[in-house]
Amino acid sequence: MRLALFGDIHANLEALEAVLADAERQGCTDYVCLGDVVGYNADPGPCLERVRAMNCPVVKGNHDEDASGTHSLDSMNPVAASALEWTRQQLSEEQRLWLRRLRMVRQVEDFTIVHSTLDQPANWNYVTNRFDAMSNFSYQFTQVCFHGHTHVPRVYVKTDKVQEVPAESVVIEEGSKYFINAGSVGQPRDGDWRACYAIYDLDHHLVVFRRVDYDIEATQKKILDAGLPPMLAERLADGR
Repeated sequence: MRLALFGDIHANLEALEAVLADAERQGCTDYVCLGDVVGYNADPGPCLERVRAMNCPVVKGNHDEDASGTHSLDSMNPVAASALEWTRQQLSEEQRLWLRRLRMVRQVEDFTIVHSTLDQPANWNYVTNRFDAMSNFSYQFTQVCFHGHTHVPRVYVKTDKVQEVPAESVVIEEGSKYFINAGSVGQPRDGDWRACYAIYDLDHHLVVFRRVDYDIEATQKKILDAGLPPMLAERLADGR
């Protein structure tokens, strides 16, 4: 059984389609979405419908929550808030309802998925180092948990201590716990513009990270044509 774990799509349809095509070529049999289907980029509706049609496990991200609500966005970063206001106008009430109904935390097979953290999933805390990860492990009751939110692939391992290991290829070993960020499909922030996702091979206890080229120029043109902040198009090429 090979599962493709992907998240932080952020309405980037070209990146999403490229990731799903790559996952199929890699022999993935199942798919899991780690949240933030919408926000930032110009294809919220098509990305939402693509994910929904897959009928796969999905958890709610902070942009999913903000795009599906009616609350004020004044406290947010102005660029993100502008994109979310636009996104709200693009989604139907039925699509917003689907986003609102997404759960914060789910168990899939023998692992857990969450967008941010297990200790306070609705507070949207960021895990950027091993000290941040320590709090999460106290609430992690499965050996492996996948998450997103930071847009950076990372792997934290808990043995007698918590450490970060390279997000490349990770063997899931007996007696250890793993908190794994699968990276971002639609807006990577680790300096690599390519879409990122992870494959979990349950039979071989192996997690492998994949980077996938996509038609970034098409995505950038859509952002500009939609009247979204130009910075959102520019940052894609920089992977930030």
